[in-house]
Amino acid sequence: MEWNARRQARWVGAAALVGAMVLPALPAAAQYGPPEEPTLEVSVLQPLCDGDVPYLEYAVNVINGSGETATITWEHPTDPSQNHVQAGVPLSGRVMWPGAAVDDQGNPSDWPGWRLENGEWVEGDEWDWVRPEVQVTISVNPQATVTVAYPPSSPACLTNPPNVGTATFGPPPGPGTTESSGVGMAVTGAGVGWLVTAGAALLVAGAALIFLRRRVARD
Repeated sequence: MEWNARRQARWVGAAALVGAMVLPALPAAAQYGPPEEPTLEVSVLQPLCDGDVPYLEYAVNVINGSGETATITWEHPTDPSQNHVQAGVPLSGRVMWPGAAVDDQGNPSDWPGWRLENGEWVEGDEWDWVRPEVQVTISVNPQATVTVAYPPSSPACLTNPPNVGTATFGPPPGPGTTESSGVGMAVTGAGVGWLVTAGAALLVAGAALIFLRRRVARD
């Protein structure tokens, strides 16, 4: 009986060695669960007027992710080929509204939705679509899509050419809405490959244990 016990112990030790060889070490994701997907938080999104020039002030924060620059895409409502893209901008700051322009001294020289004809400003140019509101997508890798209203003129700051009447670019701008896209970093097959490998290893180890137990039982 003592000899059988020693022999059985040797078989169990061999089975453990087989299992150690075929069962790979589990990655950190298996031990602690999958990492949280990164999300993009838009903390500031404010149309503003400064020196008679329209701007969009913004600030974003990447949660569970990284990135030092963002891409702001002003989305044309009907033709994506006309989207206006501002790439490589910092994660916070302000950008000029598409269609606005300044001269060398920083003075306003053009406004979206207006063109200068015979010394007079008249409505209608290639930037009509950014007024009275426009959809904007801010992306780092996660992204967020928002609708922003063109900043209104005031006695202290004009967002239209001087000495013109009230613009008629569609209905009055409504409150801006924020819509999270729910898009995270791209998921690759690497995240599930270890599961397939581990499953196959467990099957091999299980078969080896069954075989060894039957050998011990016969002996």
